[in-house]
Amino acid sequence: MVEDREVTWFPSYGAEVRGGTAKCTVVISDILIGSPVVTRADILVVMNEASLQRYLPHLKEKGALFFDMSLIAASIPRSDITVVGIPATEIASRLGDTKSANMVMLGALIAQTGILRQASVLQAIENLMEGKRRDLIELNRKALMEGIRYLENTKSQDIRSQAGA
Repeated sequence: MVEDREVTWFPSYGAEVRGGTAKCTVVISDILIGSPVVTRADILVVMNEASLQRYLPHLKEKGALFFDMSLIAASIPRSDITVVGIPATEIASRLGDTKSANMVMLGALIAQTGILRQASVLQAIENLMEGKRRDLIELNRKALMEGIRYLENTKSQDIRSQAGA
């Protein structure tokens, strides 16, 4: 919304939020969104093994999977997608709060896809947390930036190793 785009989200956080799988569908578009229901996702972000098993079949061919490799040890059984592993929980733990792992993952996602501008996400964090949660702004900002940095460093290492450096 900060970028004047259409946005909708459709959460499903029943009893699953206490340790099983939880799901939230987010749609970002330059045109009016007819429905928040997504049957085949372009991008899938999973934070645990149970979610990987449950939602991976719903990722489109040539889609992108982002997963928390701190918590998911399974190999990814698909070769028709882009797979991006981020040690999100490990990075968040180093920042002092594992609950910020989702923001680490968001940073990696925007660094990889460019779907949102970094400045827009930082502005959204400020806007959403300026009231009662103001104390979390800095932690979430740091977590986002660490996710971006991790992915940029990984890409740089990949380029150097491909070049034989």
